[in-house]
Amino acid sequence: MLPTLADVLELPAVRRARPRVVVGADRLDAPVRWVHIAEVTDLAHLLRGGELVLTTGIAMPDDPESLQAYIDGLASAGVAGIAVELGRKYDAELPEELLQPARKAGIPVVALEREARFVEITEAVHIRVVNRQLEELRESERLHEVFTELSVEGAHPSRVLREIAELSGCPVVLENLAHQVLVCDLNGEDPGRLLASWETRSRGVRVSGRTSHDAPTGWLVTMVGARGQDWGRLILITGAAPAARQTMLIERAATTLALGRLLERHQESLERQTHRTIIAGIIDRAYSDPEEALVRARAVGVPLSGRRLVGLVLRLREAGTGLAAQARLSDTAEGVARACRALRLTALVGSIDDLRVGVLLAVPDSGKLESHLHRLSEAIRERVGASAVLAVGSTAQGVRDVRRSFLEARQVGDVALHQEDGDGDGGPDRPFYRLPDLHLRGLLHLFRDDERLQTYVERELGPLLDYDARHGSDLTEMLRQYLASGRNKALAAANAHLSRPAFYERLRRISHVLEADLDSVETCLSLHVALLSLESVRGRLSS
Repeated sequence: MLPTLADVLELPAVRRARPRVVVGADRLDAPVRWVHIAEVTDLAHLLRGGELVLTTGIAMPDDPESLQAYIDGLASAGVAGIAVELGRKYDAELPEELLQPARKAGIPVVALEREARFVEITEAVHIRVVNRQLEELRESERLHEVFTELSVEGAHPSRVLREIAELSGCPVVLENLAHQVLVCDLNGEDPGRLLASWETRSRGVRVSGRTSHDAPTGWLVTMVGARGQDWGRLILITGAAPAARQTMLIERAATTLALGRLLERHQESLERQTHRTIIAGIIDRAYSDPEEALVRARAVGVPLSGRRLVGLVLRLREAGTGLAAQARLSDTAEGVARACRALRLTALVGSIDDLRVGVLLAVPDSGKLESHLHRLSEAIRERVGASAVLAVGSTAQGVRDVRRSFLEARQVGDVALHQEDGDGDGGPDRPFYRLPDLHLRGLLHLFRDDERLQTYVERELGPLLDYDARHGSDLTEMLRQYLASGRNKALAAANAHLSRPAFYERLRRISHVLEADLDSVETCLSLHVALLSLESVRGRLSS
């Protein structure tokens, strides 16, 4: 940034001349690009703008018309000001014939009451100008290095905004063209204050050109986009008029964000990433005040206040690996989001891990939740197919209970997937699952980490598991086939692809190892519960 006229007047070389501002005290913020010493009045054609003109006034004309022409020429050249040394042409005061046209033209006039060494003033100002230019160059190089590294790394927009906030010391917000917050770094400021009614406030800020400062709000705004297609605005909340460094910073950051968007191919959209961050913050209790989640959700266009909230989890059947799996999960999340939009359902949608897409559904108190769930389930199946299971958690009356709803839905999805696929009979083809739909399996899955359940499994099945481990046999699986077929030996033998005599022999061996009567209904019930518990304890349901 160039020194201002006020900065120049504070330089020791100028202070020694006892400067006195005669005209334009309100214009001392004018930047001084250079100092020009001139004793001729016909010099406008020699200037480029931003100069401080130094003169003794010795060649100043006496008639008002010539002084008017002199000032008009300097005004057309865009000078920063005029400094006139007293004692040569003028003794104690400058003539009104000079001051009046300068006042009308808005050119500051400074009287130097002592003899001035113009060469010292020129050197001091030029050193200051050059140093500032070097600082600007160094800062530009530093910003170039920082954001080039971020571009090469493919940094997430939240990382880019963190750099902006740290380098500027100001809050920064990235919004889409609908004025909904995509990412923000508030630099420690209160989100309730900065993000309140964001869309309404943002729509009121109209800017011209690619980058502009809105004085009433203190927002420095630049467009974000590439190839002629803008997709958002980057806003630095500076409060006061921005420094040149801040303008350079936000424009360089906008370029980095635009480049990152062009390079995204197998990643979630920025909207999905933002939704995912809010959902993860709720589940992981990342917000010190849960109300912050409401503020952030409202800022992205998803109002949650005053609504019934339900956590839904879409559990994929296969994990997959690499970019293909990442793209599949991203496509699934986008498909669910489109389904919610098509049904006009208010929801946050984002992946919560490599196998699951989370949906925080916000339903008005007057809305029919069951109807919404059936419509959403049907729309998801049209877009995703049968490659996933939809699980629904309990209804939460506020954001503080949403975590419990999501955890329950996650558990339900794990059990439901195994119930549909694990038993070989396909299971009930439900549009969605809740905890009561899972019956005994759901209960056992909820208690899978309880040491009492683990002790029960060991007591009932321990000898058989030990036998299989020592002999490499499959007696535990044969017992599961027998009990899953309702103790129908012929059906169990067929399902196990064994002859009846061979299967009957295995049953006798199981009975001997466990010292159990397999014709007893109560004994078989206990063993069946133990087998179901074993599946949960071994973690088969969360694989």
